[in-house]
Amino acid sequence: MGSRIGVAVMAVLLALYIAVAAWYSFALFSGGQPLAIVMGSALVALALLGAWALVRELQFGLAADRLGRTLDGEGGMPPAPEHLRANGRLLPEDADRLLAEYGSAAEAEPQDWRAQYRLGVVHDAAGHRKDARAAIRAAIRLAK
Repeated sequence: MGSRIGVAVMAVLLALYIAVAAWYSFALFSGGQPLAIVMGSALVALALLGAWALVRELQFGLAADRLGRTLDGEGGMPPAPEHLRANGRLLPEDADRLLAEYGSAAEAEPQDWRAQYRLGVVHDAAGHRKDARAAIRAAIRLAK
């Protein structure tokens, strides 16, 4: 629940930033100066880019959460090892073993979203955020 509150707070703050940037860009447009119009246009572009990124991240988070809840309800989430680092990440020996295990399972079943999602969870627990997002993105695509 805490992560959802954090996401909501960050989304509201980004939306507020986008609104202020858009408002300021229109103030620059009203000045009529060529440089102000260019700066206002850049602010509009940044606001649109920020809005697009916010929507994409929220879509990703909601889809990943939905799949995670489904997999957890089925009892298919990877079990957590007994010993973890102080920051909650996997120990290197556990990470290597689990990544090999779940990686081979995902390779054996490339069309199974559950295998891809499990691999993403293990990558995340190992601290490999980029690989985790790629695996979970693949799971979301396969689940559709």
